[in-house]
Amino acid sequence: MTITPEISVAIAFVIFVALVLWKGTRRITDGLDKRAERIRNQLNETQNLREEAQAALASYQRQQRDALAEAEQIIAQAEAEAERLKEHAEEVLAATIKRREEQAVQRIAQAEASAIQDVRDQAVELAIGVATKLIAEKIDKSVQGSLIETATNDVIKSLRN
Repeated sequence: MTITPEISVAIAFVIFVALVLWKGTRRITDGLDKRAERIRNQLNETQNLREEAQAALASYQRQQRDALAEAEQIIAQAEAEAERLKEHAEEVLAATIKRREEQAVQRIAQAEASAIQDVRDQAVELAIGVATKLIAEKIDKSVQGSLIETATNDVIKSLRN
């Protein structure tokens, strides 16, 4: 059997492939193992990041719910405070109106009393004037003075009481 160049090339190729497989298989498998390990690590890291993100999302959602509940509580407190202030303002307004009404009634009573006193004073002056005129016409001059003075003093005393 003669070895032709094609056979030598084929044998060399087979030997080359065998050497590559024998020596290279370990390198290839090591490279593939390293790549698989790197991918596995990336997947684990991705899984960890995903779990952290879900935990953070749950935390933020819980904080949001808490914030909404707190906001609702603050709103409820503000509404209650506003209602309390409104009731207080209404009470103060009612008290102020009542006080002013009482003051107005007092002023009216004072004005009434003053008007009555003015009418009495005018009536007294008129009565004194009429009495003086009647007495002057009917009684002599010496008795007139003493009677007028006595009557005037009596009227003034009775009006003051």
